[in-house]
Formats: sequence, structure tokens, C-alpha cells
Amino acid sequence: MIRERVAVAMSGGVDSSTAAAILKDQGYDLVGFSMQLWDQKRNGSGAEEHAAGRCCSLDDIYDARTVAARLKFPYYVVNFQREFEQRVVRSFIESYRAGLTPSPCVLCNSHMKFDHLIQMAEEVNAGRVATGHYARVIRDEKTGSYSLLRARDRRKDQSYYLFELTQEQLAKAMFPLGDLDKAQVRQIAHHYGLEVADKPESQEICFIPDGDYAGFIERHYDDVVGNAG
Repeated sequence: MIRERVAVAMSGGVDSSTAAAILKDQGYDLVGFSMQLWDQKRNGSGAEEHAAGRCCSLDDIYDARTVAARLKFPYYVVNFQREFEQRVVRSFIESYRAGLTPSPCVLCNSHMKFDHLIQMAEEVNAGRVATGHYARVIRDEKTGSYSLLRARDRRKDQSYYLFELTQEQLAKAMFPLGDLDKAQVRQIAHHYGLEVADKPESQEICFIPDGDYAGFIERHYDDVVGNAG
């Protein structure tokens, strides 16, 4: 029997790690990918203390690799820092300076993570992609169209970060945590012996771990926007 191959996004946190464990237990053939999007060292003095548990830190890459090794599936790290800087960070800075309320996670999900994850999935012959988002997707059998739904746990719902996903992206998307709450996710992680089971959650924007938006813009306007070609 040929198992369906799925490309799974690995952030190094408990959510994406548990999503991978669930799919592995369901018999899928997994290939893991972590995207290196931002170098936390660019945030300057004191950034390291905020970087723990943040995406793109070396610790998170290590944690993702450890989970993939424990669950026994291949794992790769891919570098998209330059594109992330221009498509997400630059947009954030320009929007913030214009008095708008930017949502870099929406832009990152729709134009960075899913675009690239689907592309990488095709390169390894994976038909679908999976993430640790708390959301659900269903297909209307009559029309063949896909709908993005909120997670069962409304307190953890992340569907609003995914509203820009296209029909083509939703058709390939898998969200194994959509029917679970956080406590259940941690229990599953413990069940599989994942070292990240009790890893703290991160709430801030990944490239601004200290939450100082104005300070970040002051430090990076010239190198991100001013020198953009």
C-alpha cells in the first residue's frame, strides 16, 4: 500500500510538532520543512532573551529537527530571509508608518508559508501540506469548493490569519489541530514523548520578539526600506 506523502511545516513549537505526530500516527508519509525567515541576531542587544520559543531562532530549528528525528521522517531547513524581508517586513514597516494596522502573519501565511510549502511539497512528490494552525477546512461535495472554518476551540482559533488562502491552497491544506484544544495538543505531545510538549507559546510578531514596534522600525527602516531595490 502506497502511503500519501504530506509536507508539514515545522516551527519547532508544540503545535506543529503535534500536528506532525498526529499525521504520522494516521499513516501519512511525512517530509518536514522549516523556513528560516528572520535572523534574530539582527534585532540587536537583548534580543536573545526574547528569542526563545520564537520562530526562526536556532533553538526552534533544533527543536523541529529533534521532533522529526523522533518521529522518523526527513526534515529540511530552507532559507527565505531575503524574500521575507521584502514581502513581509517591508510591508509591515510601510503600513505602520502610514498609520495603518498591519497584519504580517496574514501576509506571511498566504504569500510566504503556503506558497513555498506547496512548491516544496511538489518537489518531494507530496500531494498535500499540513501546518499546526488551529483552523479547519471542508469541501462542498456539490460544488467542489473549499471553505475555511474556525477551530473548535474558539479561544485558539487562527482562521483569521488564513483568510487570504486561495481555493488552490485550501485544496491542499491539512490542519490536524482544528478539532482540538491546547490542553489536548499538549497531552498528545506528551504521549509521543515530544520534548516540546511544555514549550511556552509565543504571542508577539516573530521578527519583533520584544513587542517594541517603534523601536524595530527605527532600527531597521534604512536597511529594509531605505535600501530596497
